[in-house]
Parts: sequence; structure tokens; C-alpha cells
Amino acid sequence: MIESVETPDAPLPAGHYAQATVWKDLVFISGQLPIHPVTKENLTGPIEAQTRQVLENVRAIAEAAGSDLSHILKTTVYIADISLWDRVNAVYADFFGDHKPARAVVPTKELHYGFLIEIEAVAVRREA
Repeated sequence: MIESVETPDAPLPAGHYAQATVWKDLVFISGQLPIHPVTKENLTGPIEAQTRQVLENVRAIAEAAGSDLSHILKTTVYIADISLWDRVNAVYADFFGDHKPARAVVPTKELHYGFLIEIEAVAVRREA
């Protein structure tokens, strides 16, 4: 059975989608933007702050689905300005530490609300 995941620890969906969808032990996390889940603030400052908030949102959803950062299998990173990639990668590497999920980087013309980054992920649930 397919189930939806919703946690107040990440921004609630603003459209017709779930924060994550789970099928068996696979967790599909919707693209996350740099929005603070409590203050609802749109973080449009430095790319490092935007990247960190997006990854915190991904972590919160993964945990709500019974997973965690070490069980993220793949991410897709959408970035509005590829010249910022080195700075994004530094935050990403610090955030994941020794764990290296598969990853795709997709340069885009622009993202919703003028954000510079969006990240979606696929994870597997932790074993019970």
C-alpha cells in the first residue's frame, strides 16, 4: 500500500502533493525549497543558508518516514545558478559526512519564489 508522509518539521505542501510517498520500504521525498517549517520564512539569502535549510527539510521528512540521512539512496539537486555549485557541494558534503548518496545536479533557469536551490530525494526505511 502507498502511504503519504506529513510532518510539521518541514514545510507543508502548498499544492497537490505529499512531502513524501512511501511504497514498501522506499521513501520518495518531494522537492524541498529553503522554507523554514516553523517561521514559514522564505530563505532567499546566501546559497549556503538555502542549501542547509533544504537539507534540514529533507532530513525531517526522511525521519518522519522512518528513514534518516544515512539511508538516502539518491538526491536530485536543482540549482538556478551553476556557478554556485562549489558552495552548494561544500554544504552538502558537510551535511552528509561520510555518506555519499547517488546524485544528479540539474541547472535550471529559475526556481519558484526566486529560490536558488531545490532538492528531492529517494531513501529506504531503516530496518526495524
